[in-house]
Amino acid sequence: MRSLCVFCGSSPGRSPSYAAAVASLGAALAARGTRVVYGGARVGTMGVLAEATLAAGGEVVGVIPQHLMDDEVGHDGLTELHVVGSMHERKALMADLADGFVALPGGMGTLDELAEILTWAQLGLHRKPVGALDVDGYWQPLLAFLDHARDEEFLRPAHRELLIARPTVDALLDALEAHAPADGDAPDAWVDR
Repeated sequence: MRSLCVFCGSSPGRSPSYAAAVASLGAALAARGTRVVYGGARVGTMGVLAEATLAAGGEVVGVIPQHLMDDEVGHDGLTELHVVGSMHERKALMADLADGFVALPGGMGTLDELAEILTWAQLGLHRKPVGALDVDGYWQPLLAFLDHARDEEFLRPAHRELLIARPTVDALLDALEAHAPADGDAPDAWVDR
């Protein structure tokens, strides 16, 4: 993957293990030559991700709505920063710029981004791999819910498998690479619908 969109939070979370995992992800992506696409902020785990990736020599592309720039949370030291008009534009541009997606521990915004990109995959709008870094079991309640939805036949088994969760950075990145579409599969892995 040339570029990975990372969904992460504007808060650091309670446990120091979250920031440590985020920093590890940023360093690993830089080492693999994978560009980071994220929400463009300098706060929370978003800021940790950007700083760790840049410190390791990686490229970081931020996408942030104007109202958050106005609140002075935008990161001004990125490789590229795109300022857009709305949250909807932010999510669409982040998706366009990425070859895959990873959700880190986060709150409602992170869950919203993850749910939307999984829904787009379920609908066949893209074939890009989607993962969750399961730091200290953070995503286990969501994974249990998805298993329950599958068992109750609200979610097809193949759609349940769209979310790849792993507890470590290298295991997750390797799994995403294994699930990435071949170069000739579809233009930028997006399906024209």
